Amino acid sequence: MVHFEERSAVQSPGGMVTSPHHLASQAGAEVLRSGGSAVDAAIAAAAVLGVVYPHMTGMGGDAFWLIHDPVTGKVRYLNGGGRAAASADINYFQSRGMSEVPFRGILPATLTTPGAVSSWFAAHQAYGRLTMSQCLGAAIGYAQDGYPVSDRLAGWLQRVQADVQPLHGWASLFMPQAELPMAGSRLSNPALARTLQAVAQDGAQAFYGGDTGQSLARLSQDNGGFFTLADLAAQQAQWGEPLSGTYRDLTLFETPAPTQGFTVLQMLKLVEPFQLHTMDFSDPQRIHLMVQAKQISYHDRDRWLGDPAFVDLPMDRLLSDSYLNQRRELMDPVRALPWDKVPSYGSLSGDTVYIAVVDAQGQAVSLIHSLYGAFGSGVVDTRTGVLLQNRSAYFSLQPGHPNALAPGKIPLHTLIASMGFKNNRLWSVMGCMGADGQPQIQFQSYSAMLDHGLDIQQAVQAPRWLSGRFALGEARDTLHVESRLGERTLADLASRGHPLNRWGEWNELAGHAHGITIDPRSSLRTGGADPRSDGQACAAD
Repeated sequence: MVHFEERSAVQSPGGMVTSPHHLASQAGAEVLRSGGSAVDAAIAAAAVLGVVYPHMTGMGGDAFWLIHDPVTGKVRYLNGGGRAAASADINYFQSRGMSEVPFRGILPATLTTPGAVSSWFAAHQAYGRLTMSQCLGAAIGYAQDGYPVSDRLAGWLQRVQADVQPLHGWASLFMPQAELPMAGSRLSNPALARTLQAVAQDGAQAFYGGDTGQSLARLSQDNGGFFTLADLAAQQAQWGEPLSGTYRDLTLFETPAPTQGFTVLQMLKLVEPFQLHTMDFSDPQRIHLMVQAKQISYHDRDRWLGDPAFVDLPMDRLLSDSYLNQRRELMDPVRALPWDKVPSYGSLSGDTVYIAVVDAQGQAVSLIHSLYGAFGSGVVDTRTGVLLQNRSAYFSLQPGHPNALAPGKIPLHTLIASMGFKNNRLWSVMGCMGADGQPQIQFQSYSAMLDHGLDIQQAVQAPRWLSGRFALGEARDTLHVESRLGERTLADLASRGHPLNRWGEWNELAGHAHGITIDPRSSLRTGGADPRSDGQACAAD
């Protein structure tokens, strides 16, 4: 039997919020208690996370949404991905001998514009009930008055210090006393409080123009960056249609291209004929099959995925039964699938936050929000307190590649969010952080609930595996595994040819997953928060 940490799910007949930090979940729940919508609560939680979890998210990043409208019963998709500047040019990098967009510094910081704030206001205009000042009030307070440094934030500050301390503005924000803050100390960001206040009062234009936009553009111009005030002004979130697929009795909605949401739908379909529900949770055959499904779907991702405004994606074909039946023939029931047979090129490194909200009226939000790497680009505009993302480091510099850099283009995004329905009724709102780990974690969590009867809390804290590499020294098909899966299972997987990296019982690198499920009979909300994070599920009763 698998041992699960003794942590119970949170249940409520009314509103529910879950996120990777308790202060953000509490801020969202308070907004719900004040009469706010699920969208209002999601904005509140996202804004607080941008203050108290600055290594993973912030106003300088991107966001993607799924929103369930209980009136129409529809799921809407909102694209808050930042776009490459008009001056973005592959030749700029190639002429300087660069084969990749740098991971840190002013180049990735300014190659794409921040998209999240535009998405806040698009969602709020459609579904907000409270004022934006009410939604952002808690974040403004924590930025101005200070917030507690958690053990995890203190740990990440130590991990990345050597990489980011020399970069513009980072040390002044995160080392105000010329040394790293200890866990339990207090940090503040008064400049970000002023930016949040300006946005609350004057709207998105205060971020993409006004003093904030002008300051960000000046930072770019003064340091050899890419985006200009015109690029910032052109940033606009876009509404669209989500992807959907089925697994057993679940209809699952995922964020579409340029995100990798289709891989979750592929993986579930690839394993469905193997009837995972007839196997034990820790059966090595079950994990062996799931890993191969991941390899096949990621091969498709790296071959086809890009911004649909720039590339023609054969999405209907990639999700068709005939195609997946053909791809399933690659799966070997006995031996690990060699990486060079279905190569993929991503990385498990990346930091993100996920927020799930369901309000008392049944409106639901599945929101993924990120800077990409830990502390993003590491570049801080000290005048505005905004930490800029490095998502553009995911662009390819290979001409003709679906994800090749081009002006106005959104890079391939590992960010995904999901919603599940049973009998046409909302059943789940779930997501996670973890770059290339995100589809794998959703895959495992949905299988845990649907195939093995776990509740949402048990599913997100179950022992986890991730296939792929975190660093250049690792094999691309390394299988990272938490030891709670059991020695018999791990030994069997190794004997099949899976190159194992054996973690301890728990590892934060396995990602943070959070979610809410809704009982179809009682409408009771059940919330789960990953113990690998500082998260909490909060009821709004």
